[in-house]
Amino acid sequence: MILTINAGSSSLRLAAFEAGPDRLRRIASRHHTRDEGEPRDLLQGFLQEHGLAVPDRVVHRVVHGGDAFVAPCRIDAAVEAGIERLATLAPLHNPAALELIRACRALLGQDSFQVAVFDTAFFHDLPALASRYALPAELAARHGLRRYGFHGLAHQALWQSWRDRQAPAAQSARIISLQLGSGCSISAIRDGRPLDTSMGFTPLEGLVMATRSGDLDPGLLLYLQQHAGLDARQLEEILNHRSGLLGLSGSSGDMRELLASDSPTAAQAIGLYCYRAAKYIGAYLTVLGGAEAIVFGGGVGEHAPVIRARILENLHWAGIHLDPAANDTAIGQPGCISASASPVSVWVLPVDEAAIMAQQALALGE
Repeated sequence: MILTINAGSSSLRLAAFEAGPDRLRRIASRHHTRDEGEPRDLLQGFLQEHGLAVPDRVVHRVVHGGDAFVAPCRIDAAVEAGIERLATLAPLHNPAALELIRACRALLGQDSFQVAVFDTAFFHDLPALASRYALPAELAARHGLRRYGFHGLAHQALWQSWRDRQAPAAQSARIISLQLGSGCSISAIRDGRPLDTSMGFTPLEGLVMATRSGDLDPGLLLYLQQHAGLDARQLEEILNHRSGLLGLSGSSGDMRELLASDSPTAAQAIGLYCYRAAKYIGAYLTVLGGAEAIVFGGGVGEHAPVIRARILENLHWAGIHLDPAANDTAIGQPGCISASASPVSVWVLPVDEAAIMAQQALALGE
């Protein structure tokens, strides 16, 4: 039995799989918010609730693997230390993964077979034009300053889910995938290989998110240091926890609450969120030279038809046309939501990171 542990910035997703002769079978799953209890208690409760034996392998999603971790690996002291070193680059995620790794060791024993899969691994061979920053080359090399990309498991899952629904002749194609949840990112993928993605050196770059700012002028941060007296810790708190939809609206980072609000600031927050996503789609159509499909996933991507419509409303010039009825009914359900005559198809698909995690753990040797 394989246990998958996906520690997000605001959630904890657990799943268990059995390996059959030709496929993995999901036997249990549970979604917790991070404030529901101690990690060890949540893990123990999950195993007991579903009558699960001690797992043969436990696989963890780790957000930042840097240049050191570009493939799944068994967790030992050196791997754990490497994940900890990278925690400053993913402060909402890597510490949470470490907490779960240590909770598993305490619950299942020191010799438990634990595997780390890295969200950055899918993007480790981004083209140089997409991965480099225009910084002094020596400085970038010395400190590993490059665009790593994140949400790799989610974008890989979206690509695979879309590909599995196509005829064999359409297996080679260009898609733009949007993972819209508490964290948000967008990727340009050709034939399963990412050519660009919105997140960069950290998960802060790119789209507007629930509490994260997305793209900023770096000069703005220098200004705040010099004129507002903010230090690095204060800036990190603002950018990761007090910005994004929450900062714009002044009330909430939860898209459901903003959509239900009649506040002008909520409307402005939603408008900027959709504008930024649409702008990236336009850019990635250029990167790919067009696209066969736009694919939405994640909590917002799968459950908010109005957001999908707002993002795509000015993209008719690119051959992207929604079927309003199909879009309105695709709430938590997979399906094609584009008009039948739309040159570019638009899909809502589930993001099954757990299945990919289990597959990668199973493929790892002893």
